[in-house]
Amino acid sequence: MGIAAGNRRGHLFVKGHNAAVVREDEMVDALVEWAEFIHEEGAEAALARVDTEKARREADKDRDRLLAEQGVDVNDTGTRIELIRRHTG
Repeated sequence: MGIAAGNRRGHLFVKGHNAAVVREDEMVDALVEWAEFIHEEGAEAALARVDTEKARREADKDRDRLLAEQGVDVNDTGTRIELIRRHTG
């Protein structure tokens, strides 16, 4: 179980599946609620109570919006790799 935060929303994952999308100010409470439910009922029961496809679609929307705003290489990976090679080679 985990949560990925960004764009004022948190994407909750259970066993690698998008399970829910919550507002930023609700993330900690949601994480605790889900952890307690999973502890009592199990991860499969937690996943069975939600529409994982809807959560995945919401995550896809957020990812697509970020890619449109920031591009596919927001960290400028190529430049960073070249700098590392210059300093270590």
